[in-house]
Order: sequence, then structure tokens, then C-alpha cells
Amino acid sequence: MQNHEIDHYGHVNNGVYLDWLQQTGWAHVCQLGLSLELYQQLDRALVVHRHELDYLAPAYKDDALVMATWLVKFDRLSVFRCFQLQRLSDRKTLFRAYSHYVCTRMSNGKACRLPQEFLAAYRQASEV
Repeated sequence: MQNHEIDHYGHVNNGVYLDWLQQTGWAHVCQLGLSLELYQQLDRALVVHRHELDYLAPAYKDDALVMATWLVKFDRLSVFRCFQLQRLSDRKTLFRAYSHYVCTRMSNGKACRLPQEFLAAYRQASEV
């Protein structure tokens, strides 16, 4: 963690967790073969409709942390994803999130169906 990510109470600021959700989510979709270039080529974006955030215990500057994410479900318009943050030293879960994303066209921001490329990647990830 960087000094600017630590709040006045000495723990990681709650806004930083949202950055971690975005970074972890993007890393996961890239691992599935869904690059930003593919999103642009298909004129698609997944935008946040809702985040449910549960802050269970604080994280501190020197904590070694690991964030996991997985797809819970998806349909023709939406993707639902879970996140979990653990401190490595004691395996304590510090944070959980449930996120709902809606597929939109990058060109106009209107909701649209998920492309087949996305659905195929999500199906394959769900089978593992």
C-alpha cells in the first residue's frame, strides 16, 4: 500500500477497495481472453450497476493481502461477480463484495446483449 491509501485511522481507506475491485476484475477478464481491445472491437463495455461492499476488518499498510474474484452468474445482459480480500498472515477475510455489471455499447452507453465471445469465455470459466 502507498501512504496516500492509508486513512487517518491508520488503515486502508475504504475507497481504495473499489480500485482493487476494478483491478482484480480486469485481471480476471483478461485472463479469460477478454482484452480491452476486444471490448473496443465489439463496441461493448461492462458498467457497474451495483456494488454491495462488506468491510469486515481493517487492512493496514504492511499487510500482505490477496484478492480473489469469481463469476457467480451471467445472463444475456448482465454479469454478477464476487470478490474476497484476505490477509495472508492469518487468512482472515477482511472484505467481501458482490457486483452486478450491465453490458452496454461503448459508442452510445445503451444497454445491449453480451456478445457471444463474452458468453463463451464465461461458460468456460464456470466449468473449471
